[in-house]
Amino acid sequence: MTSYRITLLALLMLIAGAAYMIIDRGQAAASDDRMAIELTAEERNIILTEMRGFLDSIQKIVQGLAANDMNAVAKAAERSGMAATHDIPGSLMRKLPMGFKELGGPTHKQFDGLAREATELGDVQITTEKLGVLMQNCVACHASYRLVVR
Repeated sequence: MTSYRITLLALLMLIAGAAYMIIDRGQAAASDDRMAIELTAEERNIILTEMRGFLDSIQKIVQGLAANDMNAVAKAAERSGMAATHDIPGSLMRKLPMGFKELGGPTHKQFDGLAREATELGDVQITTEKLGVLMQNCVACHASYRLVVR
């Protein structure tokens, strides 16, 4: 098994674990020590929609990497790049803690970088490694924050 396939398998396992945490443990227990971000139901849905978009892009990137289809990788990555941030209302952005924004903004930029590198370099191994680095932001955010409807 080549090293990029092992990396892809590890990424898929990470995605499955994150999905389990979101689906099965979405209602955090009172002892959850993550920072609670208080939002309206509509604001929470905006953030969760963005996160599902990240997950959808990551799935399509992994699928493209497995098929060595770097055009599909670039297209999937672009969907979650900085262009995706234009629909976030300023009122919501003001409610988000700086640490949350310091993870979110760079994640969008990393998706743009991934798209660029997939197109320009076309190297599956490098793109897979960059995806692993990008996903560290996802893991850090989910480990640090929870969204609470007030």
